[in-house]
Amino acid sequence: MAVAAHAGFIGGDTHDHIHPEPQGFIRKYVFSLDAKVIGIQYMVAAFLFFLISGLLAEVVRTQLLVPRGAILSNDTYNGVYSLHGSSMVWMVIIPLMTGAFGNFVMPLQIGARDVAFPWLNLLSFWLFPVSAVILFSSFLIGAPDAGWTEYPPISVQGPAGTSLWCIAIFLIGISSTMTGLNFMVTIVKMRAPGMTFTRMPLFVWASLATALLNMVATAALSAATAALFMERQFNVPFYDPTRGGSPLLWQHMFWFYSHPAVYIMILPGFGIVSEVFPTFARKPIFGYKMIAFSSIAIALLGFMVWAHHMFTSGMAPWLALPFMILTMVIAVPTGIKIFSWLATLWGGKIHFHPAMLFSLGFIATFTFGGITGVFLSSVPFDYDAHGTYFIVAHIHYVLFGGSVFALYSGLYYWWPKITGRMMSNTLGVWHFWLTFLAFNVTFLPMHLLGLWGMPRRVAQYQLHPEFQFWNDVASVGSYVLALSTLILIYNMVQSLLRGRRAPGNPWNARTLEWMTTSPPPYYNFRTIPAVLKNPYNFGEPLPYIGLDEAESAGSTHPPAGSSPLPAHA
Repeated sequence: MAVAAHAGFIGGDTHDHIHPEPQGFIRKYVFSLDAKVIGIQYMVAAFLFFLISGLLAEVVRTQLLVPRGAILSNDTYNGVYSLHGSSMVWMVIIPLMTGAFGNFVMPLQIGARDVAFPWLNLLSFWLFPVSAVILFSSFLIGAPDAGWTEYPPISVQGPAGTSLWCIAIFLIGISSTMTGLNFMVTIVKMRAPGMTFTRMPLFVWASLATALLNMVATAALSAATAALFMERQFNVPFYDPTRGGSPLLWQHMFWFYSHPAVYIMILPGFGIVSEVFPTFARKPIFGYKMIAFSSIAIALLGFMVWAHHMFTSGMAPWLALPFMILTMVIAVPTGIKIFSWLATLWGGKIHFHPAMLFSLGFIATFTFGGITGVFLSSVPFDYDAHGTYFIVAHIHYVLFGGSVFALYSGLYYWWPKITGRMMSNTLGVWHFWLTFLAFNVTFLPMHLLGLWGMPRRVAQYQLHPEFQFWNDVASVGSYVLALSTLILIYNMVQSLLRGRRAPGNPWNARTLEWMTTSPPPYYNFRTIPAVLKNPYNFGEPLPYIGLDEAESAGSTHPPAGSSPLPAHA
């Protein structure tokens, strides 16, 4: 529904402006305009691509069991790891963070009935699976082999599948830009009455910062991939230095997008753990405004540090110092969040639900990845470590230990709201510990391998006992990591088939998405609520008025002064 239509009912109107729910499977589920259904579509499709990308990672780890390579030729290996990295970034983490949780949770949290532009939302989704199919089909004609960054001149001369890679990434960039625009307008113009910016849930703040990044940064990636496609197909010399082009042009455009893309993948995760910690510590979030404003600071600073990826690319030496300093400065707003989360936990009545465990694991692994990132921001250290497995370890601690752990936390947290069913806490705890231990067994040794000089992106490595031993350890850890995912799949399936029905608010949480039924109705809220104050003050009455009795009946609100979790939590 349009913004104008929404403006007519946010002032406390009732039922007159509720659009009828579509009928029939195709209109209701396949081509739905409901942001919640589109969010579930993103989740299902991206999880499928997560499994495919994970299998590619297992192939990589199997190849490295022996120094001379176990199963793949060098060319095939290059294609496998290139598609693993590309699909994990653009077909898994970003769609899950922004497409799945953003679409399902954000409109509910601001008291809206839908996003601002539902048709644009539908188009944004369908560009996503089309892009993924194009990307994976590149295996049929020769997969791209220059890594997920596809640096020229290698990518200019690469297999035919590199052109499909350009098309896929261009389309997913269009999708991300439209989603960013849609979310930006939705958050700015469609909040419930009384929901000022300083009363918005922290996941909404994270979504707002991510939308800004998606709108601005993705244009650089789309332009770069379009230029690479034109050079490959029409011989236009954008990146050929012998004809006036520049390979460094690609690097500047790619990293102008891809460093902010790191925050596109992690900022929603910050928002997720900012919702989980106060709920399962039964305390107000510490430093609400600092966490909220630091998300915007990270988004702005993210545009200023892209060239630290290019210290070894031949840039002018005098440019390295300001980029090094800015890269270190961007750790400050992230540190503010981490200290605020720890202060929230301090003295709280912590409930170790799987969502809470994955958020705690997120703090440990992401902080470690952030510290190694500060190391890499130093020019001398980056010169030594840039081409080694230290980089592989760092990026996985940031993106798997950060983004995926946060995704798992959000999945366990919002699963009852999405499905109306409860998952097994016991299986969730097993899933966490297997994932946490296997993750560290897999990626922690890679720091040592990198410091010892093992190069990254190689199908074969030096015949050295310590290299082989630690690669074998990492490979075994990756197999256990894959096994842990099977526990999650089983937990989800058994929940859908025979899980207990979820109440409207199984965690006694405070934000608006928990003030309606599980799963929510088509229209989200029959009466748009008014917001009286910040929602995170546990022990106080809920700060909402205007909710229908039927909507709030499913929520188990704690009385003022007491806020225990329900027994089944």
